[in-house]
Amino acid sequence: MGAMNLGLPEMIFIFLLALIIFGPKKLPEIGKQIGKAMNEFKRASNEFKSQIEGEIRNLELEEATKREATPQILPPQESVPNSSASNALAVTVQDRARTEQAEVALGGERAPTDAEHPGQAKAADV
Repeated sequence: MGAMNLGLPEMIFIFLLALIIFGPKKLPEIGKQIGKAMNEFKRASNEFKSQIEGEIRNLELEEATKREATPQILPPQESVPNSSASNALAVTVQDRARTEQAEVALGGERAPTDAEHPGQAKAADV
């Protein structure tokens, strides 16, 4: 169903038909009533349209606040298993283990390091 497009010939025909049916005295009054009715209809439809648009805006606002309120689960910042820091730590631990094995193999006792006894001062430091 398309929009009602009336050209000039159709408008003249409708005007002449209304003139014949209602007469020249009632035609201005009927035209005024039709104009008021169309104006009222347009106002009501605009009001209805603005109410619908307002409700749509409210629903979109509620949806946006719900989305912002739900917490997002993010992956850890550094989840790389072979990072350079963990490699450096592994190399340090391996070096210390080799040193201890070599000292034990030579039969010597190894001296405690500062990391093992941080609060005690060595005799050479005093």
